[in-house]
Amino acid sequence: MRSLAVLGSCGAWPEAGRACAGFLLEYDGFSVVLDLGYAALPRLLEHRPQGDVDAVVVTHQHPDHCVDVSALARVRYYEAPDAPPIPLHCAPGVLDVLRALEPEPDPAAVFAVHDLLTTTQLGPFAVETVELPHYKTNLGVRLTAPGVSVAYTGDSGPSPDLHKLADGTDLFISDATLQGPSPQTTPRFIMTATEAARGARGARRLLLTHFWPGSDRSVSVAEAAQEFDGEVIAAEEGLVLTL
Repeated sequence: MRSLAVLGSCGAWPEAGRACAGFLLEYDGFSVVLDLGYAALPRLLEHRPQGDVDAVVVTHQHPDHCVDVSALARVRYYEAPDAPPIPLHCAPGVLDVLRALEPEPDPAAVFAVHDLLTTTQLGPFAVETVELPHYKTNLGVRLTAPGVSVAYTGDSGPSPDLHKLADGTDLFISDATLQGPSPQTTPRFIMTATEAARGARGARRLLLTHFWPGSDRSVSVAEAAQEFDGEVIAAEEGLVLTL
């Protein structure tokens, strides 16, 4: 099975019935979680009842992207105490946030913690990272295995480096927090749907995510479609895309 399941799609906080950033990428029996923000864990457990994934990747330390990694640690600590630690590949500052949330057990005892900046391989996936503009260190990631290439921005402002992630991918998952014209402020640390689409050029499909709570997602899709020639999809909790 080669698929991507949306666990959460909101930025900042989860609106009713939704969750914040989270994706489950599966490739021929190998599973990777990309971010795990507020309320994303219950949706992961629908797929993996004991949280038994092969790796977790966290793009940056904001809680709407990492707070439920702490909840996953509890699941593993109590439900699978004898299981080997899950590899956690994370950006700088993430481990500090997890330890502040729950120092006992130490997250480094539940997870095998690795610096995402130096990660080059996750199971079948070759891994590339690109630092993208955000309020905290944010690492966009590209995962490539035979026949499949997926990239994810985490949170990002407009940047020419988005093309390094997007070009040639089967699926580009992009921050599209805002709608309408680009804000006339600098520096920029989040994107409009239009800017996400421009950064995604060269990808086959674009999955918009990190919507501001309450946004009409059809507006974001329509705006992105003006700038992107491939399929544009709005992330929705429960959506599963075949890769």
